[in-house]
Amino acid sequence: MRVDGREIPVTGSLLQPLTRRTSDILRVVFASAGVAVVIAGSLITRPEWLALERSVSNIVGFLNSDQSNLVYLLYGIVILILPFAILVELVWGGHWKLLAGYATAGLVAGILLSITPSGLSAPQWHLQVPENLADKTFLQQFLDDPRWIAMLAAVLTVSSPWLPVRARRWLWVLLLAFAPMHLVVSTVVPARAMFGLVVGWLVGAVIVLLVGTPALEVPLDAAVRQLARRGYTVNRLTVVRPAGPGALMLSATVAERERALVVELYGKNQRTQSAVRQLWRWLTFRSSETAPLHGSMHRAVEHRALMAIALGDLGVAAYRPVTVTGLPRGWMLYAHTLPTGRSIEQDPTDTAALDAVWQALTVLRERGIAHGELRPTEIRVCADGKAAFGGFTSAELCASDAQLQSDIAQLLVSMTAVFGREAAVRSAIEVLGEETVLTASRRLTRFAMPRGIRASIPDWKSAVGAARDEVRTQTGQDRIEAEQITRFSRKSFIQLVLLIALVYVAYPFISAVPTFFTQLREANWWWALAGLALSTLTYLGTAAALWACASGVVKYWPLVLMQIANTFAATTTPARVGGLALSVRFLQKGGVGAVRATAAVALQQGVQVCTHLGLLVLFSVAAGTSADLSHFVPSPTVLYLIAGVGVGIIGTFMFVPKLRRWLNNSVIPQVQEVIGELAVLARDPKRCAVIVLGCAALTLGQALALWASVQAFGGGTTFVTVTIVTMIGGTLASAAPTPGGVGAVEAALIGGLAAFGLPAEVAVPSVLLYRVLTCWIPVFCGWQVMRWMTEKNMI
Repeated sequence: MRVDGREIPVTGSLLQPLTRRTSDILRVVFASAGVAVVIAGSLITRPEWLALERSVSNIVGFLNSDQSNLVYLLYGIVILILPFAILVELVWGGHWKLLAGYATAGLVAGILLSITPSGLSAPQWHLQVPENLADKTFLQQFLDDPRWIAMLAAVLTVSSPWLPVRARRWLWVLLLAFAPMHLVVSTVVPARAMFGLVVGWLVGAVIVLLVGTPALEVPLDAAVRQLARRGYTVNRLTVVRPAGPGALMLSATVAERERALVVELYGKNQRTQSAVRQLWRWLTFRSSETAPLHGSMHRAVEHRALMAIALGDLGVAAYRPVTVTGLPRGWMLYAHTLPTGRSIEQDPTDTAALDAVWQALTVLRERGIAHGELRPTEIRVCADGKAAFGGFTSAELCASDAQLQSDIAQLLVSMTAVFGREAAVRSAIEVLGEETVLTASRRLTRFAMPRGIRASIPDWKSAVGAARDEVRTQTGQDRIEAEQITRFSRKSFIQLVLLIALVYVAYPFISAVPTFFTQLREANWWWALAGLALSTLTYLGTAAALWACASGVVKYWPLVLMQIANTFAATTTPARVGGLALSVRFLQKGGVGAVRATAAVALQQGVQVCTHLGLLVLFSVAAGTSADLSHFVPSPTVLYLIAGVGVGIIGTFMFVPKLRRWLNNSVIPQVQEVIGELAVLARDPKRCAVIVLGCAALTLGQALALWASVQAFGGGTTFVTVTIVTMIGGTLASAAPTPGGVGAVEAALIGGLAAFGLPAEVAVPSVLLYRVLTCWIPVFCGWQVMRWMTEKNMI
């Protein structure tokens, strides 16, 4: 390459790859939306648009008939010449390879608008030609033919990236001028012409998206001149990294004392690179987690250089910026010195360097500066033993506490990948303190790791898990709660889906609410109050059972309050998993270890199942021949289906290694522990009696509440029958995926009571009253109790 009379050798490929810019994708989306709008406007609201166009034409139309025909004739000449002008521009610019795309775009657009049910012909739904142009001339045919307009729009869309800016703007103005031109000459804008315009735009946009947009010529000569103005004479350029998703990176050999510089060139294709990903991160992450978006590529590169200067003043920057400037054809130049020192990855045994890295991070934290992407390749150790950072793409001044904590989490992962988990965490605790590291470790999650760290560390997921486990070990914590960094979590989406399912399932019962309120006027309120009082047995009994399972470590009455809060947690999650998690959390806050708390809840659930089955057998025998239990016995086909599904699940766990390991490492040890607890429980009659009676109180309390609700509407069945319906119907409905079994519980209980002969006019309001007493009132109270317990740090 020859610049100002000097020959500068360039080594490496400067060929720019085909890239699909964000603007290309947005162009296709907008063109598709334009086609939809024009079709809808033509088929649905065309009369209204015609009236609006006539009124506008009457306002702006100031030409007489002869003048209108003259203007129409001149514009027809322009439209006829327009595609040839585009072709001349392409040939004059030497874009020979673009001629194929030029021809393809025009041909496809013309063919698409010529397709009819009878074959390739002109469309048959043309609007009437205006009266003042009844005798169509040769030129006027191009203005009214949508195929010609579509071909013009298609070839202009494909050719636009290669045309000069001024020529491109004038060509688009001339093409789009046909709409105001019709209004000026007092005619209606043809709908077929608008349709041809948007179809041609869509065809051209799709071709550009599929083929890609080659980047423009790299202005190396301008970059060399800019460096010379800064006092650096370039003697040689070597391509270090070709342009692609990132910048074109070159190494420049200079005659000055630096001897070499790193030159980064950003082309127009980098201007919108990753814009959709940045926008998605801004929408999904909390505002404290993300830095403000940059309005342009120039601002982003300039910000990176300014952050390098700021860190250089603190003595923790690995290089010094030389220049940031714009180049011809929309390019940006960013040049800086070579990084000092060696990479942190070169000596994984140098613990002194590890301490220096954490000390350098402390310098940034004291100034409120966040790096944002502390990957190992951007961390270096200088000759004096101090650490320095590079990159600065995501660095931020006046960073939030969340961004400062993210830096610690990222550095924990990076240092774990280089030095190992034990050394990395120990050094962090020694320099930053245990509380600071423990707080930041809540961000050791998959979502909190930036893209650069995920790309630079091969097994980054293992490094995240190892760092989190080591922090928990060295700080003595049983569990590290993950930080919520996104606006919407996976739990939020699951709850939204469950809410939609809840509304769908509960709709038949919601529609019966007006009738239910009418029937309430005739209900016996004393029985309803008795049912509400009897339902409290469920909370007292469950609290007593869990208190005994935990060996009395926690107090009883706080456990009763927790059971009330449990109604809210269990109802808002499927299969009551939220209630189980809340119980474990409460026991942990009460001083019970994580393993012991889980075992206590599992023991209580195991005894509950055994007690439930025992009571079911007892009441079934007590019912005798007066109760026909065949209504609840599944058909042989259902039993065979259940058996087949069970065999399939067992086979899946046997032959899938990951599931088999999970079964052996997580499930079987807990089952063995529960069986051991049951064996120990059998040798302690007093504790065993408390747990069994507490579990029985849960089942009998629900049955008593339902029986009282039935009595409130006149009765008609025995307590034994209601108990069997409660146990069998509740068991069948517990498998429902809806939160709290809403919909499924009502259907099962109403069907069970009807099977035993209770009339529907009694069964339906009885079950709805029962659900109000045992579900909806406790859920509202449980929400308030749960908030209070959260404020008191009890859960």
